[in-house]
Amino acid sequence: MKVALYARYSSDNQRDASIADQLRVCRTHAEKQGWTIVEEYTDHAISGASLMRPGIQALIADAQRGRFQIVLAEAMDRLSRDQEDIAGVFKRMNYAGVRIVTLSEGEVSHLHVGLKGTMNALFLKDLAEKTHRGLRGRVEQGKSGGGNAYGYDVVRRLDANGEPIRGDRTINVVEAEVVRRIFRDFAAGLGPRAIAFRLNDEGISAPGSGAWGFSTITGNRARGTGILNNEMYVGKLVWNRQRFIKDPDTGKRQARPNPDSEWVIQEVPELRIVDQDLWEAVKARQASVSASRDTRDTSSPDHFREKRRPRYLFSGLSKCGCCGGGYSMISGTLLGCSTARNKGTCDNRTNMRREELERRVLNALRQHLMDPDLFAEFCTA
Repeated sequence: MKVALYARYSSDNQRDASIADQLRVCRTHAEKQGWTIVEEYTDHAISGASLMRPGIQALIADAQRGRFQIVLAEAMDRLSRDQEDIAGVFKRMNYAGVRIVTLSEGEVSHLHVGLKGTMNALFLKDLAEKTHRGLRGRVEQGKSGGGNAYGYDVVRRLDANGEPIRGDRTINVVEAEVVRRIFRDFAAGLGPRAIAFRLNDEGISAPGSGAWGFSTITGNRARGTGILNNEMYVGKLVWNRQRFIKDPDTGKRQARPNPDSEWVIQEVPELRIVDQDLWEAVKARQASVSASRDTRDTSSPDHFREKRRPRYLFSGLSKCGCCGGGYSMISGTLLGCSTARNKGTCDNRTNMRREELERRVLNALRQHLMDPDLFAEFCTA
């Protein structure tokens, strides 16, 4: 019998050795059964709550091609922890005539899918609730409940038992001065794009050590994102503004705002970077900018909300040949390098008419797509 092995671990708290351990015990079991191992599929540091994993997708595709008759894993939750997904995998394997066998459950049946699928889903829900409860308790003690913000350093220290104390922050003096400069420049009338250009010209690293962009500075006022909206800078820790829900089709997390009543707000005056007068001056200018935008004619096809949607044939698919950044509409008819325009870190100022780009790409496809050698390679891939 031909068998395929599958192994997965879900987070950076685990390690690659977990994959090796799972595969080792599966190989031992396969050898005892006299099965021939034809392939080993793995997913490293990817949650089992989604099927958007390259390893499991390749496993399903090869099962449908008839490469093996058995899938062997350490346990069902290695394949998936989601009820719908494990049922879908089981259904596809049944259709392909492939049995699922795990070291924990033996040969998987409809009963296993129903009971263990429910148990795994409840485990995920319980884990999420416990994590959320723990983070809330940390925030109520004045500690950070998430990632680090620009302008602060993570304090790394251990408790009496040698366990790391999480959530403590201290002000980064150099980054804090950059934050105050951004607030002063914006309050003085400088636009976010101009501020980003200046910071990049002076070689000042942005959050994540990349280049500054205007969106890093402006963010989203309603969700409290962006340098100009981070209330930590005025000594106020706001947590639970939003929750994340996975899109069942893509597996990607989507943010959903929480009502104000669910926010957790904690005063942390020792982390204040920006004085109150400067903060209020920035909020006043943001309000005036928003008011001027609200007076625009929203019936226009060029309204800013419409620009967020792919409107043209190759929207989001064009890249700059110099920096790899996106080529986007810089006027009603011209495409240009977004990085050069928004960050100033690319020197490519070449623009191209949208119709000309579409004409060239379509002509190239028409001439080369049906080349016999290329078509054969496409079919193989």
